[in-house]
Amino acid sequence: MDNGTDPTPSRQVRGPKRTSFGRRIMIGVASLLVILAVAIGIIGYHYFQSALKPLDASNDNVVQVNVPMGATSNKIGQILQDKKVVKSGMVFNYYVKSHKFTNFRAGYYQLKPSMTLNTIAKRLQMGGSAEPIQSTAGKVLVREGETVDQLAAEIPIQTDFTKKEFLSLMKSPSFFNQLAAKYPRLLSSAKQAENVRYRLEGYLAPATYQAGKKMTLKQLITEMVAKMDQNLQSHYQTIKKQKLTVQETLTLASLVEREGVTQKDRDKIAGVFLNRIDANMALQSDIAVQYALKTTKKSLTYKDLKVKSPYNLYVHTGFGPGPFDSPSVSSIKAVLHPSARNKDYYYFIANTKTGKVYFSKTYDQHQALTSSLASDNK
Repeated sequence: MDNGTDPTPSRQVRGPKRTSFGRRIMIGVASLLVILAVAIGIIGYHYFQSALKPLDASNDNVVQVNVPMGATSNKIGQILQDKKVVKSGMVFNYYVKSHKFTNFRAGYYQLKPSMTLNTIAKRLQMGGSAEPIQSTAGKVLVREGETVDQLAAEIPIQTDFTKKEFLSLMKSPSFFNQLAAKYPRLLSSAKQAENVRYRLEGYLAPATYQAGKKMTLKQLITEMVAKMDQNLQSHYQTIKKQKLTVQETLTLASLVEREGVTQKDRDKIAGVFLNRIDANMALQSDIAVQYALKTTKKSLTYKDLKVKSPYNLYVHTGFGPGPFDSPSVSSIKAVLHPSARNKDYYYFIANTKTGKVYFSKTYDQHQALTSSLASDNK
């Protein structure tokens, strides 16, 4: 029965509100980023704390570090990290700034991975040496027939000095001039030479040298040059009588060094070279081409023999710019006292299997020998 009132509307029952799928993804990604940030923070904190400690507390090996003039603490930190003295250059930079370390000085420093950042910073304030120095006593071997580049590769193994530091001195005009003033008889002709790769090539006497503690690289090289001057003391007069310069003598000796093994062969090979010089013939030594190419490969191609270089003695006549390696006293003696020059030998070839050297007067004879030895000389 209608009593004049509106019927009560039916109620819609709703379930629990659902989170959209996209919203859940956003929450998940945000949570992951928070976790990742916390993890990175923890890892970064531990890395930072470890970088404040010595890189290796048990490693007392000396590392020579060169701090250039005007280097910032950031640059110094990177150098220390590259040299494996500190774990992080960035942390080192933060440490010295937060502890107000300033006035770092340029120079060469002997540092260790076992040092604390505080110790390293204090050392850098004290100042280093003007030149690289040897930290511990050692030995340096200059081998007979060794080039400057070959010795440069061994210097970092035998001493605290780097290859770059050694080659820098080999190319230094001021250092060479200092040596030339001290050893004028030895180096006067080298000073006049043109187109040389290294003015001291050939002048570092083969021997074993003591690299004493606190010795500089300049002192070590000076000893090598002094030894060569000593080796030539009894030969300077003969060099003059032969109308040769020291540069020419050592150039031929450096070729003889690598071309011959026995003294008898070296004496005869020197005679061949001198005969060719007198006849204005190219020396045609493979050793010279190898030096020009900066290679040690034994099998040279026709293209190799045409390389454009003043050191290519297949192309150029005469002695060339200068020595190709450090010759021994026996090779120097061979040049100054050659044998069999009156036999007019102009060619030689060695049997690489037996080591026997054959000498020829004519090119046809040389070619015949070359053909007969082809199987042994592969």
